[in-house]
Amino acid sequence: MPAVTVENTLILPRVAAPADAVARPVLTVTTAPSGFEGEGFPVRRAFAGIAYKHLDPFIMMDQMGEVEYAPGEPKGTPWHPHRGFETVTYIMDGIFDHQDSQGGGGTITNGDTQWMTAGSGLLHIEAPPESLVMSGGLFHGIQLWVNLPARDKMMAPRYQDIRGGQVQLLTSHDGGALLRVIAGELDGHQGPGITHTPISLVHATLAPGAEVTLPWREDFNGLAYVLAGRGSVGVDRRPVRKGQTAVFGTGSSLTVRADELQDANSPDLEVVLLGGRPIREPMAHYGPFVMNTRAELEQAFEDFQKGRLGTVPAVHGMSEGGL
Repeated sequence: MPAVTVENTLILPRVAAPADAVARPVLTVTTAPSGFEGEGFPVRRAFAGIAYKHLDPFIMMDQMGEVEYAPGEPKGTPWHPHRGFETVTYIMDGIFDHQDSQGGGGTITNGDTQWMTAGSGLLHIEAPPESLVMSGGLFHGIQLWVNLPARDKMMAPRYQDIRGGQVQLLTSHDGGALLRVIAGELDGHQGPGITHTPISLVHATLAPGAEVTLPWREDFNGLAYVLAGRGSVGVDRRPVRKGQTAVFGTGSSLTVRADELQDANSPDLEVVLLGGRPIREPMAHYGPFVMNTRAELEQAFEDFQKGRLGTVPAVHGMSEGGL
């Protein structure tokens, strides 16, 4: 980890918060519980225990892996429905196949992102390809759920396939951090992801001892989830480590720092930085549906049960299950 990198960060555009930026305080640090998803692949629930008022417009995020599969072990999810939100799947190591009931999907690997807007609804499956199941290997990624405002919940589904080479690469003032802007804007630099709800999604790698203070939109919330390594957040250097999420308060900049000493298996601090403009609408969430009211949830379940979200296509290798 990670797949998308550069030999010399100093060739990249540099970003830094202005001197008069207001530092965001750290409100809380939570630890993600571990569990299993789908057919049994390991996940960390990054947002568990965080009040929705701090997450809005984000709903949940799972860190998938990091796991080294033996031959025959890679797992996925069976076919399942979605309605009312977007799923963002970012793969740092390994490979994943996606397919839906409308013929969409594709393969993502090593720094690729698949952005699926479920909208009015579809059936979906995520699965390791047969070659990975046979060989085993490293698998690591995240899946983020982003809410849609009421006006967009019943829009037509769509996909964005963002290849690793498309992400905007930036660095800190001294070259100590590599910043991958997947979606949104950072200091005037735009990522490739197109969002209905304005957000920023950045994967940052900080070398041991490196610190970065980034400008952050004041109308966005601010979250930092540690994928690997150890460090601190905020100007008061609140400690964080792998599997922890920091929630920032209001302000116009956020600070992340890597510890001088890292574990042998995590030479750098790897962090996902998230921010978005809160939707501030009622949310009714149950299972794979995210709507505004209980009545809309009940309608979603009825539509699923009556086959209105599509049917499972008879495609070799993807019809019996997967991730």
